[in-house]
Parts: sequence; structure tokens; C-alpha cells
Amino acid sequence: MIIILYTVIVLVTVGVVSAVVLYFVAQKFKVYEDPRIDTVNEALPAANCGGCGYPGCRNFAEALVKADDMSVMFCPVGGNTLMMTVAQILGKAVDAKDPLVAVICCSGSFDHRSRTSVYDGALSCAIQHALYTGDTDCPYGCLACGDCVVSCKFEALAMNPKTGLPVVVDANCSACGACVKACPRNIIELRRKDKKDRKIFVSCVNKDKGGIAKKYCAVACTGCTKCFKICKYDAIKIENNLAYINDKACKMCRKCAPECATNVILELNLPPRKVTSAPEKEIAPVRPVMSEEE
Repeated sequence: MIIILYTVIVLVTVGVVSAVVLYFVAQKFKVYEDPRIDTVNEALPAANCGGCGYPGCRNFAEALVKADDMSVMFCPVGGNTLMMTVAQILGKAVDAKDPLVAVICCSGSFDHRSRTSVYDGALSCAIQHALYTGDTDCPYGCLACGDCVVSCKFEALAMNPKTGLPVVVDANCSACGACVKACPRNIIELRRKDKKDRKIFVSCVNKDKGGIAKKYCAVACTGCTKCFKICKYDAIKIENNLAYINDKACKMCRKCAPECATNVILELNLPPRKVTSAPEKEIAPVRPVMSEEE
């Protein structure tokens, strides 16, 4: 009986001493966390998409609380409304940013690119890109395996079976950038979203010279500089045999698209062009030939 009593006393003593030691150790090494982190985290959309540049919303909330300047920090899912809410919580200033939307910079559909080989492997753009140039011999065009669709958490992308190209559902796109990172060919770009969702951009990323690019794809940019020469706003540049339209400088005057010989400059959600008929030339009346006697 005495042995059992001693055992209980020893166990209780060890437990109490351990609890006291653990308490002082916890107090010594405890980490203080700003309670505003939880408040900001609750305001965030909990998408954990990584579009803000951080692994998750919790990490982004910590960065927002610790940051002295929030001008370079932005949640693409929540947009300006969310960032204004966070700024009010933290008592910091934040500038509104233009909303962005993903665009597909490739028009090489099945009709425009002929198949020269058959890919028989894992259905992944990353794997196919690492193995060879693709079944159309174009080293820049879409591989049509749908890595971008798999990466999207907002159902904003879908593959078009008729064209073999991804299609963006603008209403669902949060501009998180996951599809941009997933594409090994860099054919997806985040561009400024107009109020009426109007876009003008070069739907090609082929940097080969004109003849080679046309050999791979009928609608490839040839770098002919016609669009560059007609633009009055310095919104177009030609680099590495490829034209690029700066969405911030573009005024949507729509003079560049008709100049493109391969129709690679796309105009989306813009009203149809007015067809103007050429004015009829006035035909001068034929004067009768007078004879010398008359």
C-alpha cells in the first residue's frame, strides 16, 4: 500500500514540476501575433490561389499587417474593393489598380496549323514542351493539353475542341495568374480589363522570321511593321520579329488591325466596323466629235 502511495506522490510531483517548467518555457519563447492578422485574414477571399504572390491568404494577411507600404500589394480575386477594406482595417493608404483579365496570345487553331506528327504521351503541356516542339512543329504555339485549365480554380478556362485552343470566360477570371505560370509556352497574358471588356492585342508569340513563322502557322505575326508605322500613340513595338500592343498606351483607334496581313491582331467585344462604300466617280459627258467642216 505504501509503495502505491509513494508511486502516486512521485507521479504527481513529476507532473506538477513538468507543468511549471513547460509554463515558464512557453512564456519565455512565446511568439506574439498581431490580432489584426486574423481580422485581415477573415476579410480575404480564402481562395489561396497565389495571385498575390504569397503561398496563401494567411501569409498575405501577415505581409499586409507588417508592410509599411501597400502600394505594391494586391489581391486580384478581391480587387480594389477588398484592398480598400483591408486599408481601413490597418489604417493604411492604398491606390486603386486597373482590373486585369487573361488573354490567349495564340491563334494557331487546327485550321491554321497543320499536324506533322502525333503525340502519344502524358497529356501535359509541360511534358510535351520538354520533349519536342509539338505536333505542329511550331515551337511557340499552344500545345492544347490543357495545363492552364487544370490550374484555374475559378472555372475561367476551357478547351475548345474545334480549335484546340483555350477559351477565357472573362466573367469568371480573377487574374490570379495561375494559368500564366502553368503555360510552358507563355501564350497567356494578363492585360488591362476595359470597362466594356474591349481588347486589342497581337494573338501570336512566334519570334521567328516572317517566312519561317508563316510556314508553321498561317496566322503568325511576320513582324512586317505595318501596324507599328500606322500607330500614332506609340502603343506598338516590334521586337524579335514580333509585334506587341501596350494595353496602357493603346487608345483603341483600331487602325492597326486592318493593316495586319495575317489578321493576327484581334479585336474582341468591339462594335463591328462600318462598311463605307467608295464614292461613285462622276463620268464626264462624252462630247461629240466635230468634223472639220462643222
